[in-house]
Amino acid sequence: MSQIKTPVKGMCDFTPEDMVLRNYVTDKIKGVYGKFGFTQIETPAVEHIENLTGNHGGENEKLIFKILKRGEKLKESQDIATACDCGLRYDLTLPLSRFYANNADNLYSPFKAFQIGNVWRADRPQKGRFRQFCQCDIDILGDDSILAETELITATAALLLELGFKNFTVRINDRAILKETAAQSGIPEDLTAGAFISLDKLDKIGEEGVKEELIAQGISGQAAERFLQNNKNAQPCQNIIDIQKNVKAAGCEGFKIEFDPTLVRGMGYYTGTIFEITMEELGLSVAGGGRYDKMIGSFSGANTPACGFSIGFERIITILKDRRFKVPSQGEKIAFLIDKKAENDKIAQALCDAAKLRSVGKTVMVTKKNKNAKFQKENLSAIGYTEFKEIY
Repeated sequence: MSQIKTPVKGMCDFTPEDMVLRNYVTDKIKGVYGKFGFTQIETPAVEHIENLTGNHGGENEKLIFKILKRGEKLKESQDIATACDCGLRYDLTLPLSRFYANNADNLYSPFKAFQIGNVWRADRPQKGRFRQFCQCDIDILGDDSILAETELITATAALLLELGFKNFTVRINDRAILKETAAQSGIPEDLTAGAFISLDKLDKIGEEGVKEELIAQGISGQAAERFLQNNKNAQPCQNIIDIQKNVKAAGCEGFKIEFDPTLVRGMGYYTGTIFEITMEELGLSVAGGGRYDKMIGSFSGANTPACGFSIGFERIITILKDRRFKVPSQGEKIAFLIDKKAENDKIAQALCDAAKLRSVGKTVMVTKKNKNAKFQKENLSAIGYTEFKEIY
C-alpha cells in the first residue's frame, strides 16, 4: 500500500513562512496576557472520556475524537461505548477545570491562567475552521465579581488591537436573561437547553429556521414566537451595564461593546455572563467565553467562581493572511551561502564569522548555495532573511 503524503482531512501542515506568522501571533499573546497578570499553564491533549462526555461541552461532545483502550482491555470491551477510555480534548476549559480542582491548594487566588494549545473536533472543515486547531484561553478562577469579566474582555481586546484589528464588536449577554425570556415565553425548563442551541443559530438560519427547530423540539408555535419576540425586547441587567462601563473606563479604544440578547454560546457549562467578539470582514466570531461557576465543582465537589475568554487562533491567522500581513522585522537575519567549490579554509572562516555575529544577537544561517540561488534567496527572504553573503 502506498503512503499518503497529504495531511488527514481538516488538519494542516505549516510551512516555515506559516510558522513565522504563527510564532509572531503567539508571542503577542504571551506578551499582552502577561502584562495583565495571567500566568501560563499547560494540560495534556488527552482527557478521560468520563470528563469529555460529562454534559459540559454541548454540541462538541458529538465531535470527540475517541481513543480506544489498548491490549487486553480492548479485547474485554463489549461494544464501542466501553471500548474507549479517553479522547482528544475539544477545548481548553474542561482540562483547566480538572487542573484547578487537582492543584487548587498550591495556586494563588484568584488564579489568572492562560493556555495555548491544540484541540480536536470531528467537525466539517471550512475556511478558518479545522479538525485540529489552536486555541488560546485566558481564565480567572476564584473571582465572583464583574472585575473578572472586565479583565477578560479588556485583555482580549488589547490583544486584538495589538495585532492591528479595529472596529470589532464585543457582544455580551447573560444566561439569566435567556432563562427568564424562556420562562416568560412558556418554554418548559427541560427544553430550554435545546431552545438556546437553536437561538444560537439565529444569524445562520434566520427567525423562521429557529422557529422550525423549536417546534421540532416539542415547543408550541406560540411559545416559539414569544421566545423570539421576548429576546428582541430583552434589556441588559445591571451587571452587564456595569461591565460595559468598566471596559470603557479601562481606556481601550477602537472597538464596541454591545448588549446582544440573542447571544447564547453553545457550551453547556456557562452559568452567567457570556460574550463573543465578531469581525465583519470574516463574518464569524473570533473569540468567545463566559462564566462557568459550576464546572470545577463537578471535579472537586465545591463550586468555584470561574470565567474565561478564548480567541480563535486559526481565524485570526486566516484574517492576517488574507490581509497579506507581513511580520515586522525581528532583528537582522543573515544567510551565508556556501558555494560547492568553496575551499575548506573559507568555509571554516565563514563558520567563525557566523559564530561572532550570533554572539552579538544576530540570526545567522550557514547553508549550501543552491544552483538556483535567486529562488533560494527569495525563499529565505520570505522567512525574514535580509542579507546574503556568498562564500566561494
